[in-house]
This record gives sequence, structure tokens and C-alpha cells, in this order.
Amino acid sequence: MGELISVDNKEGDKKWIRHYCSSHKILLVGEGDFSFAACLAIQFDTAVNMIATSFDSKKFLMQNYSNSGTNLKELEERRCTILHNVDAHTMIAHPLLNLKVFDRIIFNFPHAGFMFSEHDDRQIELHQELVRGFLWNAFDMLTEDGEIHITHKTAYPFSNWKIKKLAKETGLRFLAEVEFFQRDYPGYVNKRGSGSRIDDTFPVGECSTFKFAKPCHRSLQSIHRS
Repeated sequence: MGELISVDNKEGDKKWIRHYCSSHKILLVGEGDFSFAACLAIQFDTAVNMIATSFDSKKFLMQNYSNSGTNLKELEERRCTILHNVDAHTMIAHPLLNLKVFDRIIFNFPHAGFMFSEHDDRQIELHQELVRGFLWNAFDMLTEDGEIHITHKTAYPFSNWKIKKLAKETGLRFLAEVEFFQRDYPGYVNKRGSGSRIDDTFPVGECSTFKFAKPCHRSLQSIHRS
């Protein structure tokens, strides 16, 4: 089961599952069948502070992911804002996102599709471009003490994506790398996300959640915006 903790406070009970709290303003990017978002919502018993997005349309999800309907219903019942057709490279310009900031922005297992072998430098460059564009957008969507979380495989060839280097180039500050265990998120099922086996899961193997934040110095933040 996930690591769930309740904390009494003046606003009611806060519930935690690993790095995430029910009081956090959370943006989830690139959800597959929305099972990760549903996991958080069920554990929190609310999703009022969550916005969950997918790159694909709702119609595509319903046709290709067997559990997407159930997961979306769980989210809707807990008042999650659900957005489809959201591109990680342009999400900051989305009319329902462009004036919002978040405490946690989460992208689990980003993947640019299966154009070449995962060992091919061209495929790695496609993945890096996806992550780079996401980070540039997410930077300006964070609260001052907010965090960007990318969960990613750490074994070869996925280590060649160089997630920490991409974040540094974007002006972000590295906070921590925490080993990821799928069992901590009950109900979460990672998906391949493209190809003929789109609804299949895949072994996550060795993977971590990489945490990043804005730089401490405001001058560096100004450079990013210019």
C-alpha cells in the first residue's frame, strides 16, 4: 500500500502519499490511462486541488485504454479538473493553465513514441526534446517553493537521457533523486502509451523520481523569463 499519513491542521486533515499532499496544487502531465491521478485522488479522497492532463483526446483514451473510463470517473467524482489534448511543450499557454501555478508538477515516464530503437541516439534526442520542452514550460508554472517531479528509468539506455543535465540547462535546481516503487501507488499501472501495444504495461525496473525546483536567486529566474 502507499505511504498515507493524515495530519491534523486548522483546515482539516491533510493526507499524504509519498511526496504528495492533498493540500498541494498538483498538475499531472502526460497521463496515460489516468491511473496515477486516480491513485492520488482515491488516497486523498479528493482531487479538488488537482489538474490531470493527457496529450491525447478523450475519445482516443476511451478507445485505447481499457481502464480509462473507470479512472476518469473516479477523478470526476472527486472534483478533479481533467484536460485533454495538452502538449507538454505548450501547456503554459493553455487557456485553463496559463494563469495558474502549482506546488507539484508531475510527469511520469515521459516518452516521445517509438520511432527508433531506445538505444538509437536519434530516439534519445527525441526523448530529450520532449523533456526539455516540458521543463521550460513547467519552470514558469511553479510556485516559489514548488517542485517538478520526473519519474524515469535509470538503467541504460534510459540513463543517456541525462535528466539532471536537461534540468540544469533549463535553469532549474536539482533537489533529490528518490528511488521509485510502483507499489507505493496502489492502482497505478504504467502504460506503453503508443504503438500497437499501447494499453500494455512495461517493467519499470530501476527508476527514480527526480525532483527539481526554481533557483534560489531571483536574478536567475529573471534570466529564464527573458
